[in-house]
Amino acid sequence: MTLDPQRTLLALGCRVAAARGLADGILGHLSLRIDDDRLLIRCRSDTDTGMAFTRPNDIRHVRLDGTAGAAGELDGYRVPNELSIHVETMLANPAYRAVAHLHPPAVVAADLAGITLRPIYGAYDIPGARLARGGVPVYERAVLIRSAQLGKEMVAAMRGRPVVICRGHGITSAAASVEQAVLQAISLDALARMSLRVRAVAGALRDIDDADWDDLPDLGSGFNVEAAWRHEVARLGVQAS
Repeated sequence: MTLDPQRTLLALGCRVAAARGLADGILGHLSLRIDDDRLLIRCRSDTDTGMAFTRPNDIRHVRLDGTAGAAGELDGYRVPNELSIHVETMLANPAYRAVAHLHPPAVVAADLAGITLRPIYGAYDIPGARLARGGVPVYERAVLIRSAQLGKEMVAAMRGRPVVICRGHGITSAAASVEQAVLQAISLDALARMSLRVRAVAGALRDIDDADWDDLPDLGSGFNVEAAWRHEVARLGVQAS
């Protein structure tokens, strides 16, 4: 079975995240689970030029223990130090096939400023509002998550939610698809940036009225994921296949 389409999608997800300012330089990585024992993940090589320039060849096939998933897969490539973020998130919830670990400055800044991300807007970004309505948990350790134990700690802090802020570090976003994992991260970043803007003019952060939720429908994956993803791809100047 060829994994070329999945490698291409993950590479595209890395470039989309970088274009949105969620992963500066060489920091950050995305993954996609292939089966019970293996995943595809962005790895680094001696010629790595950063997330914004991720190539399908930078996406390598590895086992959950970090060893090569096939002959030659790690030839010249290194698995991320924080592989445990991906593995422990996937093991904790089989519905999460894709994981994005990113470093969005606005989210990190908002958390460090003591701002709890809440649904302060509605129709501006309905998926983002719904994400915040369920709560955005925080893993309070600003460490490099490079062990299974630390990965388990982060997953426990997620409390079953699809996103978690890693204090002084970044975020983890988990979903059934690469597209959804990246789009969740974009929504979380938009919410953080709006919260910081409101606070910057001494405004108060207030949740939208409970009564408004009935008129904020789920517009479905065709709009929230497929159309949104086409837009992100178009922003890169890439022709959607």
